[in-house]
Parts: sequence; structure tokens; C-alpha cells
Amino acid sequence: MRIGVPVETAAAERRVALVPDSVARLVKAGHQVRVQRGAGAGAFHSDAEYQKAGATLVDGAAVFSDVDLVSKVRAPSAQEASALLSGTALVALLQPAANVELFSSLASRNVTAFALELVPRITRAQSMDVLSSQATVAGYKAVLLGAAELPKLLPMLTTAAGTLAPSKVFVIGAGVAGLQAIATARRLGASVSGFDIRAAAGEQVKSLGASFLSSEVVSQSAEDKGGYAKAQAEDERQRTLDTIHKHIVSQDMVITTAQIPNRPAPKLITDEMVAAMRPGSVIVDIAADTGGNTTLTKPGETVRSNGVTVIAPLNLAATEPVHASQMFSKNVETFINHIAREGSLKVDLADEITKAMAITHDGELLRK
Repeated sequence: MRIGVPVETAAAERRVALVPDSVARLVKAGHQVRVQRGAGAGAFHSDAEYQKAGATLVDGAAVFSDVDLVSKVRAPSAQEASALLSGTALVALLQPAANVELFSSLASRNVTAFALELVPRITRAQSMDVLSSQATVAGYKAVLLGAAELPKLLPMLTTAAGTLAPSKVFVIGAGVAGLQAIATARRLGASVSGFDIRAAAGEQVKSLGASFLSSEVVSQSAEDKGGYAKAQAEDERQRTLDTIHKHIVSQDMVITTAQIPNRPAPKLITDEMVAAMRPGSVIVDIAADTGGNTTLTKPGETVRSNGVTVIAPLNLAATEPVHASQMFSKNVETFINHIAREGSLKVDLADEITKAMAITHDGELLRK
């Protein structure tokens, strides 16, 4: 199979879809890989590394021509989409809920589009789960951003000038990003607590040495069959807000990670809660890409209110491009091997992984 790896054109995107190690394994498996010159520069992979791995370097739009599959990190621009030839497969983070026009265009061009966000949460698809791998990076980096902004140290320190109490860090949402944030804050010496409406999250939070903020809203029914949190009814949501409000007033740093698939992030921290927090406190909202978990969140900006700083970073994984690309690449490599049978692209819509991820195929839009 012939695979193309273009330069990412989205603003501030430094990751690359396939790193040289993955390219080398794909070439060894019999595939041909074309890499656009400079594709790996943002993640500190040189063209020479790709050549050594067995890739062919190409310029400009040549990366889209005469290939069976194009692998990107982010959705293609209109110009890139128009360069995809009929019969080509596209594998990338495609934001299915926000790119309806793109998918109509891809279907009309007979491009088979696979959205990496839609990898099903089943055991045999874990090694393809891009959302989890990139959330790991985001959870780690969120704590570092908060620590840099916080006007006090995280760990307890005993010094000649006296003992410094550890900072209190509260993590809302105990998915992959939240658990990584908890682990990172613990490593830095903070006193950490976590909250999630899913009952199963309690043991995971405690296993990392943090306390779990229990509440009557925590239940077995709060997660869907894929393990994600479900939207709450209004009375449940109000009880969640009350629980968070009582706890948040004593915290120094809050990391919010709560998201619901294919829906805007739930608003879990209100203006009133922020006003009740201590001056100097910091909130890092890593759900900003889907609207954010606070009513003060401005995606991509930092807001200060009543002495509290609300940081809303976008695309955090791209700020750690080396390891983010390494994990992303392995996820993509595994998926390519899944759909490449006997050396060629095989789109088997009877397969639960392929079916879940395919958005367009054979000129048709498979989901709306």
C-alpha cells in the first residue's frame, strides 16, 4: 500500500502523523511511504531520518497523488481535501460533529474517510486509541501550566524558614486526562483530590494516592457502554454543582477535564464558584476545545476574575510534539495494519472497528 504523510497546516500544530520508527516498520511490512519535506520538523524529526527509515521525500501536493492512503493529524484544509484523489483513504482527527461540509466534499470525491476520534472502546482497539494517548499528554501538561501560574509551590517543604504546606489540587473528571493530571500533581507533591460522576472512577483516583470526592450523584448509571460519562438530568447536574462548589473554595489549583462525546463540555464551574475561591487560585480548563467546563472559559485565552486565573489552552498535546507524535503515530500505524490486508487497502464495513470509524466510503456519507 502507498501511504502519504503531509505537513500539518493547522495553526500551532506541531505533531506529525507518522514518525520515522513507524515508517520503518511500515516499509518493512511492504508498504511504500511518501513524506512531504518538513512534515516532521515540528516534532524534531528531520527529512534525513525519514529517508533512513525508507520513506520517499516529496514536495508539495505530490504527497497526495498516486497514494492509497493519506495519514494526517488534523482534518485537511479545503485545498488539501481537493488534492485527494478518488479512491484514496484519509486517516486523521476529523472532528465529525464540526465538519459536515468536509465530509460531503470527501464523499463526492469518492474518498474513504476514517475519523480517529471514533475508535471504539473495545479491547482489540486500545492500541489505536488516539484520544486516550493524546489525553495523556494533555493531562500532564495541564498541571505544569497550572503550577507555572500558581503563586505558591506544590510540594510540602521543610526549610530553615519553616514548613510550607502542600498546595491543594482538585481534578474534575477522571478519564485518561484527569488520571494523568492526578498522577502528575501527586508526583510534584501536591495534596490531590478528584471527582467524577462515574462510580468506577473512585477506585482509579484512590489508586493514584488521591482522595475521591464522593457524592450522591456518583452512580453506575452515569457512564455509557463505552465507559464515557453521560449527560446528567437537570436535578443531577445541580447536585453535582453543589458538591463541586463546597469543595472548590478550599483548593489552590483546579484542573477540569470533563467532556461528553459529540456534545459541548458541561459547565461545572460557575462565576459564583470562581468568586468564592481564594485569590491566587488557578483553574486550567483542558475541555476548552469543546467549549470548556467553566462559565468564564474563553478557549485559547487566559482570564482573570476576582484574583482567580482561568487558563483555557487549546490542542495541548501539540505543545509536547515529540511524545505526542510518538504515541499518535503508533496508534495510526496499528490502524493502518488493521485495514491493510495482504498489502492493499481493505475496507470491511462488517468489522466493528472499521465500521465505527468510517465516515465516507464508495461515494456515500455513512453517518450524519
